[in-house]
Amino acid sequence: MAGLLTFVSARSDAARREEAIRAALDKLRHRHYHGGGAVEVSANRDVVFAGEPLSYPETGRYLIVFDGAIANADALRAELAEERAVRFASDRDVEVIAAAYHHWGPSAVNRLRGQFAFVIWDSAARRAFGARDQFGITPLYHLATPGGVYFASEKKPLLELADGPGLDETNLQHYFTLQYVPEPGTMHRGIVRLGAGESFVYTPGGPVANRRYAQLAFRPGGSTNAGQILGALRESVRARLPADQPVGVLLSSGVDSAAVAALAREATPQVRAYTVGYESGASELEVARQLAGHLDIRFTPAVVHARDVAEALPSMMWHLDDPLADPMVITTYFAARAAGLDVSVALSGDGADELFGGYGIYREPLSLHPVSHLPDPMQRGLRAVSKVIPQGVRGKSFLERGTTPIAERYYGVSRVFSEDDKIQLLRRYDPAVRHTDVTAPVYAESGGLDDVTTMQHVDLRTGLRGSVLVRADRMAMASSVQLRLPYLDRAVFDVAAGLPAELKVPAKGHDTKVALRQAVSGLLPEQIAQRRLAFPVPVGPWLRDELYDWAHDLLDRSGAEELLDLDLVRGLLAAHRKKAGEHARQIWAVLMFGLWHAIFVAKTIRVSA
Repeated sequence: MAGLLTFVSARSDAARREEAIRAALDKLRHRHYHGGGAVEVSANRDVVFAGEPLSYPETGRYLIVFDGAIANADALRAELAEERAVRFASDRDVEVIAAAYHHWGPSAVNRLRGQFAFVIWDSAARRAFGARDQFGITPLYHLATPGGVYFASEKKPLLELADGPGLDETNLQHYFTLQYVPEPGTMHRGIVRLGAGESFVYTPGGPVANRRYAQLAFRPGGSTNAGQILGALRESVRARLPADQPVGVLLSSGVDSAAVAALAREATPQVRAYTVGYESGASELEVARQLAGHLDIRFTPAVVHARDVAEALPSMMWHLDDPLADPMVITTYFAARAAGLDVSVALSGDGADELFGGYGIYREPLSLHPVSHLPDPMQRGLRAVSKVIPQGVRGKSFLERGTTPIAERYYGVSRVFSEDDKIQLLRRYDPAVRHTDVTAPVYAESGGLDDVTTMQHVDLRTGLRGSVLVRADRMAMASSVQLRLPYLDRAVFDVAAGLPAELKVPAKGHDTKVALRQAVSGLLPEQIAQRRLAFPVPVGPWLRDELYDWAHDLLDRSGAEELLDLDLVRGLLAAHRKKAGEHARQIWAVLMFGLWHAIFVAKTIRVSA
């Protein structure tokens, strides 16, 4: 597996770009994980393909580059050999994709299971075809120019090849609402992402024509039981284990990664666990250590200090490509860095919350029910009452949210700046840019779902893709570790999709992910299977103490004064230090944008590739 970088010419002069692409490919060398083939460049008058290009078949009709891992490659290989008499020259996943496309055409992408992004050039038809996995685990960016189109696994090489792309201020405004840049855009104009579950066709001289080939739809009310959940997850874990080599697990103290670790250990003794703890604040290390001991897994702890974070954050942001304000970036980075010393493939529990209802905010429809289900005239009256209640007085937020339709009030798990906050923060606030620009098309596809499942539907298509999977992929790849996500498997999704809300967040109590906990309870100690508390990254305490001066210095070096009122942020930082309010999340979001701006725009901070 290697990162991919391609150019498809609109003018049959692709070979002229070979030297520039070879230089830009250096920005992807971290995606060439241990044990992969040689990184190469293949060029002709139509295309330049860089990474691990494969020519297929013997006639050389197709040229393909691929990034990812196909979980059902062996099954597809056997099917093609039996039904189409295909003779394979290697055991590489990329050859399976090429053969599948040759025999089944574009519909072959529907048969692929796993995480992938690829581009195929068909020299006979003179067109390019490519796709991305249905969950959006593996990234694929593209940049259209008058001379042709570039495709890449990450944005950095495209910045080397683009003609000065400017900052996208619409996505800047979205970032300060959502804490991430939503698909398909990026923080640079003109560079975009192929959407999750999309394929494309590009004929030289025409547009990049995207098509959604996969639709993940929740359908609560099915007959899913614990045995089906466990069976699907067990098979998914086994399908993602590397052959004849150890596998890592990024292990927290919660049920999601614990279940993955237990199922991996069922299949192989070569499982190694990696857990991050922080010097300040509560730590997951002891709980994870006990679990690893229970499962007989080799355990590697990593204790992270604030100074480690300050030193590593520029590298994290360089790998992210766009600002991301989720502090879990730090945990994933250091866990993957520890894993990268031992393994080239690791598993994680990412995606379980979105599929099985694990976020605490999914209980909000239950708590708001007494207000949200009142007749409209009564809701309008209560809404008017909420407007005269002073800010900060108990009950104001409850009435506001309870009388606001879900499509207007819910746009993800993390909410950073309100519209009033952004008016003060942004130098050029645009009132026409709203979070509903991102979420309205998603809500339009959710028809008939209950509110809890609707929230899952929104998160699956927005926050999972824009935040969780960006964090998982980039922070693991920073250490050349391929992170595989067993929960994000079509068979696992299908069993989760039929769960009623009661088996996710029941009306009584404070439980979440009830069906998943029941399904894996026999694998884990009771205190792990039922664990609900997570240990947050202690950015709040750090900003009051060890990272306070670092934060001020970063604001000074960010070069973002023309975009943001940095004095306002300095005031928030000072108030936070005095404990005159809890501003850590807002400050952190600004700092992460400031760091991104310093690296990619102002270039006041330089990072070695």
